[in-house]
Amino acid sequence: MLALFLIVCGWFIFELRGIIVSIFLSYIIMAALLPFVEYLQAKKFNKILSVFIPYIFILIAIFLLVIPLVPFFAEQIHSLFTGFPQYLNKSANVIGFQLDPRQLQAYFASFANSLSQNALSFTGKIFGSVFTTVTVIVVSFYLLMYSEDFKQWFASMFQESDRTRVRLTMQRVNDKLGAWLRGQVLLSFFIGLMSWIGLMLIGMPFALPLALIAGLLEVVPTLGPILSAIPAVIVALTISPTLALGVVVLYILIQLTENHVIVPKLMQKAVGLNPVVVILGIMIGANLMGIPGALLSIPFISFMMVLFESIEKPTE
Repeated sequence: MLALFLIVCGWFIFELRGIIVSIFLSYIIMAALLPFVEYLQAKKFNKILSVFIPYIFILIAIFLLVIPLVPFFAEQIHSLFTGFPQYLNKSANVIGFQLDPRQLQAYFASFANSLSQNALSFTGKIFGSVFTTVTVIVVSFYLLMYSEDFKQWFASMFQESDRTRVRLTMQRVNDKLGAWLRGQVLLSFFIGLMSWIGLMLIGMPFALPLALIAGLLEVVPTLGPILSAIPAVIVALTISPTLALGVVVLYILIQLTENHVIVPKLMQKAVGLNPVVVILGIMIGANLMGIPGALLSIPFISFMMVLFESIEKPTE
């Protein structure tokens, strides 16, 4: 009977995985914005205004920083992807490999179509539809508005002797998930900015789209920095081996700076995970839920670690 119950629960969770991912994302956004809301409330701001202000600042940043760059970036990324088969072929010739340009062109056309379909599917299921996007924003907004009430309500479902530990565990979950998202956003921004400046200084074409790729792939721990360097090295090889070596050195320096300076400062409150655990988590998340599963696997592992630590060390 218990086995049947677990199977039914597992099937139910799997069928509702899209909703669960949206709720989990809403909770992460809430945890990331909660310190700002609490700070504004401590400064005697109205509760509703304290919640609205962070959202307003995010919208202003998007309109002022992101939207003006879209036309330029779209042109650059189109040129990069259009010419990438030729860049790959020239790079292969430099190192002694022979590739068929027509096959490369066909492969990249097929890859672009597949990527486009996957991206549309992903955004349609998780972020693309207006309804889902609004739902995530609204849920995170209400979680912020009633964060303390929610914590008290959830703790009330446990025995009175356990309620204090439950509230502390929830606070630790909020701290870990919030620190992860805030740190990840800042980390992606710094890596993208450093990559853009560095690529421009060494005279690299397509510096902006390559830097944006580096910033976006920073979300994928361990594997992201390696994957982001590959297209930059391929493009650089078509110009000169010296430039390609410069690109490799640049990316290594950026990663050393990240690992020894930026990460300890930005991610000090986030859970440090073994690289093997990170890779396995990403692979399992991608296999179960595709792109959103891969991206949210690390905060989910952090969430589970906090729960296990709370169960294992109840007195702390």
